[in-house]
Amino acid sequence: MERELTLELVRVTEAAALAAARWMGRGDKEAADGAAVDAMRAVFDTVDIRGTVVIGEGEMDEAPMLYIGEQVGSGQGPAVDVAVDPVEGTNLVAKGLPGAIAVLAVAPRGCLLHAPDMYMEKIAVGPAAAGAIDIQRPIEENLEAVARALGKRVQDVTVILLDRPRHADLVARIRRAGARIRMIADGDVSAAIATALEGTGIDLMVGIGGAPEGVLAAAALYCLGGELQGRLWPEDEEDRERMRAMGIDEARVLRIEDLVRGEDVIFAATGITSGEMLKGVQFTGRGAFTHSVAMRYRTGTVRFVEAWHRLERKPVIGPLVGGAKEAGDAAGGAG
Repeated sequence: MERELTLELVRVTEAAALAAARWMGRGDKEAADGAAVDAMRAVFDTVDIRGTVVIGEGEMDEAPMLYIGEQVGSGQGPAVDVAVDPVEGTNLVAKGLPGAIAVLAVAPRGCLLHAPDMYMEKIAVGPAAAGAIDIQRPIEENLEAVARALGKRVQDVTVILLDRPRHADLVARIRRAGARIRMIADGDVSAAIATALEGTGIDLMVGIGGAPEGVLAAAALYCLGGELQGRLWPEDEEDRERMRAMGIDEARVLRIEDLVRGEDVIFAATGITSGEMLKGVQFTGRGAFTHSVAMRYRTGTVRFVEAWHRLERKPVIGPLVGGAKEAGDAAGGAG
């Protein structure tokens, strides 16, 4: 795929972030998500790809746009699979909390796992500890392995995971081992990526989160040289039936090459609310600032992109506190 496509995809996540950010702290996660979906879809139509959404907002009868199986792009250019999360952290946006992002990954057709909308047990590290982890081993052994790989003591290792009741035993065991813990309310895509970026202070991500988010995180870590392993975590018989249809056994370990593969993998994300990886959207009287990251596996390049958007020059402008449709229209012309 042409390298120019990377920045075109950043335009897509910028549009979603601009739209969702208008709803920051307003207590309406559905409105924020709807605005981001509309904006992302509008800008996708200007990108020269023949894309198929393999991870999106749900099945066709559940989501009006960006549903699994939907075709996106101009209909010209490479045939690709697309994974999207217009707002990763809808609760974070609704409550005005840090760390929400708009995110997508693109790979050649057949190179992204079509992960079902269910839970996945995950473990992730950055390049320095890649090859040291094993999801089948106890957390205590993984902490020791990561510490050795990083030249640290276990007491100096920082683990990030979602603050959920299902993680109570895991948290207790990490604490008994002596490692440090960073709890997050939502957003384990950003958490997984943080293990591979210098300056975040995060060494290991563990826990149970969404399987689609696992594929998105794997795409970023694949570009960064990190590692993610996962096991699908069914809650009921319906989930088990989905797994049987995919030919995936409950005990099977999904390694990063099972989740994403190929040379032409691109990952892009834009901050909605400020976090450790990306700054959130900042509105001014005349426009808005965005902060994005773009990664390309073929070259190993990671770009952080700061952009200034003159909103009055966009095709349609809604008021800064406008409704979901207005916000989506305003961001849809992001250039």
